[in-house]
Amino acid sequence: MPAKPKWERLADHLRSQIESGELAPGDKLPSTAELCREHGVSAIVVRQAIFKLRTEGLIEGVQGVGVFVAER
Repeated sequence: MPAKPKWERLADHLRSQIESGELAPGDKLPSTAELCREHGVSAIVVRQAIFKLRTEGLIEGVQGVGVFVAER
């Protein structure tokens, strides 16, 4: 079985932080630049992971402000 793409691994990591409560509803996610640095990935990888979590309803973006964990 092929390895998961980087964006999927990042999405899994962030999802587990949300599900465990480490990132609580209303918490702001780190910036794209911070996530790139922490995980050694490109901005495109971060954007794909964020898009996936947004489609799952786990996070929501506020234009010009940031990305936040959605209320359950």
